[in-house]
Amino acid sequence: MNGSRTESAVARIEAALARIDAASKAVRSSETGTPPNVLGLVNRHEKLREEVAGTLHDLDKLIAEMEQ
Repeated sequence: MNGSRTESAVARIEAALARIDAASKAVRSSETGTPPNVLGLVNRHEKLREEVAGTLHDLDKLIAEMEQ
């Protein structure tokens, strides 16, 4: 397996985790002030869900290639 593809996959996962962490912090900080915009949170959740699904698909492909 090509090391750069693995590094790229890991970088995408780390970027997704950073976005999840930032969203989590935003929600926590909003809990002490104004209630969060529910529609915005739903949209953000959907976007993150799609990104995670794409990343999992990429990981499945990488694993399949490694098994060959």
